Amino acid sequence: MHTTLEDVKKHPVFHYFAEISAIPRGSGNEKEISNYLLRFAKERNLEAVQDEALNIFIKKPASEGYEHVPAVILQGHMDMVCEKNKGTAHDFEHDPISLQLKDDMLYASNTTLGADNGIAVAYALALLDSSGIPHPALEIIITTEEETTMKGALEASPEIFSGEIFINLDSEEEGKLLVSSAGGITATQALPIQWETAPKELKGYKIQLSGLFGGHSGMSIQKGRGNANKLLGRILHDLSVLFPFSLHSINGGMKSNAIPREAEAVIYLPADASIDLPKLVSNWEHVLKNELRTADPEISVTVEETAESPDKLYSVKTTQNVITSLMLIPSGVLSMSQEIEGLTESSTNLGVVTSNSQEVRFVSEIRSSVKSLKQQTVEQNNLIAQLTESRFSTEADYPEWPYLPDSKVRRLFETVYKDLYGNPPEIVAIHAGLECGVFTEKLPHIDAISLGPDMFDVHTPEEHLSVPSTIRTWDYLKAVLQEMNNFYKS
Repeated sequence: MHTTLEDVKKHPVFHYFAEISAIPRGSGNEKEISNYLLRFAKERNLEAVQDEALNIFIKKPASEGYEHVPAVILQGHMDMVCEKNKGTAHDFEHDPISLQLKDDMLYASNTTLGADNGIAVAYALALLDSSGIPHPALEIIITTEEETTMKGALEASPEIFSGEIFINLDSEEEGKLLVSSAGGITATQALPIQWETAPKELKGYKIQLSGLFGGHSGMSIQKGRGNANKLLGRILHDLSVLFPFSLHSINGGMKSNAIPREAEAVIYLPADASIDLPKLVSNWEHVLKNELRTADPEISVTVEETAESPDKLYSVKTTQNVITSLMLIPSGVLSMSQEIEGLTESSTNLGVVTSNSQEVRFVSEIRSSVKSLKQQTVEQNNLIAQLTESRFSTEADYPEWPYLPDSKVRRLFETVYKDLYGNPPEIVAIHAGLECGVFTEKLPHIDAISLGPDMFDVHTPEEHLSVPSTIRTWDYLKAVLQEMNNFYKS
């Protein structure tokens, strides 16, 4: 076990991880880290290119005896998610990440660590700086804005690559080799609000759902957790069948790629209406607690009167269109893979519902490892938008990474892993997006795989990286590169 942070930083991978941790590199703020990588290459007389998206492409010639092996493309991204604990005085635009060693885990100080995906950059730099690691020709591509739009990968020019072997270093579990990922697209339905003058005598109520677990819409969608937006839609639909009311606002969820944990709606009904709304809402809480007793046992559905007296409310038609949208927009698992057991093939997540003075927006994250099924769900949402007279749009479209049954690079990684550790690695596919999908579409001839060391709680201030796992994965990567001389015969 390494006893101090300074001891850890003597290892070449952690030396470079510490260097890049001193450079602010949140998504969209990558100019400085991109320039650093360019300087690094030029100082070592390596061929390097910085493109308009600030991607960095670096080439290193093959070691002696490895000239016959196809060039290897090593890929990761330079940007990181910037999150910090409440009350933490850290400026991600200017301040370095403060590294902390706790036992054999590397943390930051109340911020995200940036091991996702700084560890890929550190592996690449350590390889480029070494003169004693045998390897084929290397083509390093470090991309930008992976955490937000995948802009860097999407704008990377395919003409710059000659490699046939593609190794992505953006995985987070040692001993697991990723071989497929989903494509995705964000779909938005914007429903224009027609306002009507509010009657004088009204009762207002805020209905709230909370206590749901939520989770990443790619990694947790198969767990059957409740979607607060969809559940609120069911409640509002049920109430609309029993008595007339008008909506004044509705909001739920924070991000399209997160299963929404909370949602709320403010409704108004005549002051003289003999409706026991608290009892009806309480009944719904009982129903949902029963349905979600395993996946979301802490779900809470509450209602409280509001003292606000609005001048206007949604029209009857707008109120019905909102409820129709919530009921009909699909959300959840749509299909399971027939090739890889337990893998979600297609899903969609109604992650965000927001309202302002002009419109109600419904934002869904659609995923599939089959392009035609992804498009089918897009068209389904589009038809619902037409039905409710909403404007429909899509953005952030990225391709899937299809499973390759006869992958030679997978067999190589399996062979070396078993030689090193005695057991085969786990072969997995994920229902989330990786840049592998973008590159396999741009470069259809490549044979791709993804790996990485153990890291935990990524995208949170509790993010941490296993030091021993990082070193083992480094040794594994070096062993794979060395074995390519034998595996790919001239």
